[in-house]
Amino acid sequence: MSKLKISKATRLLTVEVDALNENGEVLATPIAGEHPLTIYVDKREIVTLMTLGQAPEALVIGYLRNQRLVRAVADIAEVQVDWETDSAAVTTHKAIKNLTQRMKKRTVTTGCGQGTVFGDLMEEIDSIKLRDDVSLSESGLYNLLDAVRRHETIYKSAGAVHGCALAQLSGDHAEILHFVEDVGRHNAVDAIAGLMWLNDIDGSDKVFYTTGRLTSEMVIKAAQMQIPFLVSRSGLTQMGYEIAQRTGITMLGRAVNKHYLLFTGRKRFIKQSSPTMLASA
Repeated sequence: MSKLKISKATRLLTVEVDALNENGEVLATPIAGEHPLTIYVDKREIVTLMTLGQAPEALVIGYLRNQRLVRAVADIAEVQVDWETDSAAVTTHKAIKNLTQRMKKRTVTTGCGQGTVFGDLMEEIDSIKLRDDVSLSESGLYNLLDAVRRHETIYKSAGAVHGCALAQLSGDHAEILHFVEDVGRHNAVDAIAGLMWLNDIDGSDKVFYTTGRLTSEMVIKAAQMQIPFLVSRSGLTQMGYEIAQRTGITMLGRAVNKHYLLFTGRKRFIKQSSPTMLASA
């Protein structure tokens, strides 16, 4: 199989505009970029995403992966992003079978912007098996949250974006492997999925962190990537909770500083004993 041909078309992530503050002063203020990116697969228009443009090729590959339109990165021959036409042209080695029928059945999700799930992904949930021989300690979680907090982000300078991180835990040490921000949380998770394929990263012992809420789409995508741990600083939806229970994923929400709520997959989480717990034992 020939090597994947891929562009490198990252855009400027912020631009400066003038804003008037409460004192009547004009301040040059960075704001997040937002650009339409229309994906074409074998010359067939698939979808238009609104994106920051940080990792557009990874976003396109991850989108196709998470929508189950392609089964492996080896199925893709070329990805070329052209910001002059706001388009991403994807060429596959073999045409995607039943593409028209698969695009007809789609669910518009609660993802910011273009959250869609094609086909019968819900029917695949029960076939997903996540590892049970891995664990996340409370101190490991805290170290991850601290690493995310200290990471330089577009959000700190401009706001208006969501961030997602893929992390490797070694004991209680958390190493961020990839961190992607975008105007929609689903874009950021798709870009992470694309980077995992491009770098041949196994998700079965990793932790996925997102600033966005834990909806059904977010849980499905994490489980598809075989990631057993899903952490968010935000809350969750009922369907997200139900799918997390079905897949057995370890899901934590409202995770900020030393606070968290563990919702599902408790058997993988190692709680440190606190003085209060010891006193009541």
